[in-house]
Amino acid sequence: MQATRIIAIRHGETAWNVDTRLQGHLDIALNDVGLWQASRVARALAEEPLEAIYASDLVRAWQTAQAIAAVANCPLSSDRGLRERGFGEFEGRTHAEIEANWPEMSLQWRQRMPDWAPPGGESLTHMRERVLTTASNLARRHLGGQIVLVAHGGVMDILYRLATGQELQAPRAWNLGNAAINRLLWTPDGFTLVGWADTGHLEDASLDEHSA
Repeated sequence: MQATRIIAIRHGETAWNVDTRLQGHLDIALNDVGLWQASRVARALAEEPLEAIYASDLVRAWQTAQAIAAVANCPLSSDRGLRERGFGEFEGRTHAEIEANWPEMSLQWRQRMPDWAPPGGESLTHMRERVLTTASNLARRHLGGQIVLVAHGGVMDILYRLATGQELQAPRAWNLGNAAINRLLWTPDGFTLVGWADTGHLEDASLDEHSA
């Protein structure tokens, strides 16, 4: 059975990542570290045979995808289905502020209740179906090839769970690092994990633009 190889990338760092402030659907750009991370992951993927790059339309993911597209000979497209989870009234708040202002809802959030959603936001169940549908549809277009998906921490988390059979409520024991390289296979039967949270390119000095 033919498979699509997927390289899944979380966007580079933003100032709100550093502040532990929920971004959700708010448009927050990469900080200087994030721009550097985007350039590093782009160089790491420069020799990969890619058919297409698909990215969330939110600017932090789009900037990361643009860096990859600048060195890859393939088209770049946006897809709203790759957006972060919608956090509604939680967006723009730090974890500490959410716990202080909405203690009961904060508990439901931290317990990963599948059908619970923040006011005006999205449940994990809905997000799982959105990511599953979007990623499957994109992969289906490129059977036998390889694509890049540039998205968000929540999307990476769902992809990992889909590929490993982890339930939505299962505690997270895997990393969702900014600009880490994650690899999966997709077939009509579903997703399979190949490799996860590779950050070697963020430590490899040979990928610096001005290295000798």
